[in-house]
Amino acid sequence: MSRFALIAAGLSIVTMAAAGAASFANQQPEPEPVLRIATEGAFAPWNATTADGKLVGFEVDLAQDLCRRMRVRCAIVAQDWTGILPGLQQGQYDAVMAGVTVTAERASMVDFSAAYAADPAVFAVRPGSDLVGALPDVERADISSQAGQHIADIAAHALDGKVIAVQASTIHAHMLETRFPRVRLRFYETVDAAALDLSAGRVDAMLTARTSIEALRAAGGNLIPAGPAFSGGVLGGGVAVAVRKGDQLSARFTQAVSSAGEDGTTARLSARWFGYDLSVR
Repeated sequence: MSRFALIAAGLSIVTMAAAGAASFANQQPEPEPVLRIATEGAFAPWNATTADGKLVGFEVDLAQDLCRRMRVRCAIVAQDWTGILPGLQQGQYDAVMAGVTVTAERASMVDFSAAYAADPAVFAVRPGSDLVGALPDVERADISSQAGQHIADIAAHALDGKVIAVQASTIHAHMLETRFPRVRLRFYETVDAAALDLSAGRVDAMLTARTSIEALRAAGGNLIPAGPAFSGGVLGGGVAVAVRKGDQLSARFTQAVSSAGEDGTTARLSARWFGYDLSVR
């Protein structure tokens, strides 16, 4: 074979190899986009942080499921509650799943998916507290109704002058500020910190989500629920995924949330983490 023939053959082999490599590369699946989701990591069993720093909880599991339905990869990060929505607005992450209840005020700041859970607010007191008998002995009170508002007024009278613990910048704090004007509020960064002061007798009661009270009791907390489970009104329209204003992710999350609700996934995860069904139907 001549020198030129050898060169031509070599070039042909190189060209074929390059074409094959390009073809192989074109056949590789596109990498999944990464969706950054923030959670608090301090609101068990919705979201919590283990001793070794791992994020766990109902919303962590649900977030992974929603990402699978949306064909994206989740990167779940922890963020303190007071900065979680500002961090979203500033673009530090793409979405928030942290027990965020939909309210008119929040909806003016961020967009929401359809609600994936609903959790009423309940007072907790120490066992043996006089407030157990003083608070209204009814199971539920929807404060968007006249009857529910009347029950809330009775509860407010029973708590007149009492020191009430509540996590700052929450719907529970807003409810106390608007419907319980004569209580003395003490604000906390986390529900756990509020519960510690309640157990130690430094406050008379605390207001938080029913699921949080049940989780605290299961962990040995020295507290019991008292009075009705409050919902509606300033307590908002259920817990949903928050995204930045105008972000089309809200529609994608709504589709995934609806799918998870319809096939029973949300109910199963709820039963696993809470012991009962908080899913929205």
